[in-house]
Amino acid sequence: MGFARSLYERFRILIHEAAKFGVVGAIGFVVSLGGADLLHFTFGVGKYKAVIVATVLATIVTFVGNRWWAFRHRERSGMGQETVLFFVFNGVGLLIQLACVAIVVDGLNLQGKLWYNVANLTGIALGTLFRFWSYRKWVWKETDPAVTAALGGPPRPPAPEGQPAEGQLTGHGAPGRHAANGTGTREAGPLPRRDTRDMTRPGATR
Repeated sequence: MGFARSLYERFRILIHEAAKFGVVGAIGFVVSLGGADLLHFTFGVGKYKAVIVATVLATIVTFVGNRWWAFRHRERSGMGQETVLFFVFNGVGLLIQLACVAIVVDGLNLQGKLWYNVANLTGIALGTLFRFWSYRKWVWKETDPAVTAALGGPPRPPAPEGQPAEGQLTGHGAPGRHAANGTGTREAGPLPRRDTRDMTRPGATR
């Protein structure tokens, strides 16, 4: 149990990103594979053109999901640069996908809907691995480790020198009545002054 916990803590950022990327990718997968199948077999669009059109649509969907959800905690380089890089790497992923279709359908001459989908599915899988790697490395680069460790929440600022960190102070009372001594405890403030007048003298009041 301890080993599994330490392993999770070590790869926590990667696990969270991969999980979110997987959800976004699953939606893109439906658009890509289902769209290509629909265009090619239902509407008679060419096998390569169907893949291209469906992949472009899936790219738009996954860009929105990845930028504003899966990798939202990472460093931003600007919408323009991110968009260009995203579509460039998706273009490479598309070439991988088309290459798989060409090898299976044209190179091996395996015709039919089954083999077309097998080739397309293989290309999508390989292209997805490439995209995940390239997005993390070039499109949305890793920012400060303390920020990424929080997955969307900036780290708390350090306590001033000589002052205990937040959550370490002890004691009770209204704010301003006690002061921290720098050791994690509070010291009591000065006692109120006592009335030292002679109460035995005539006219003395309490």
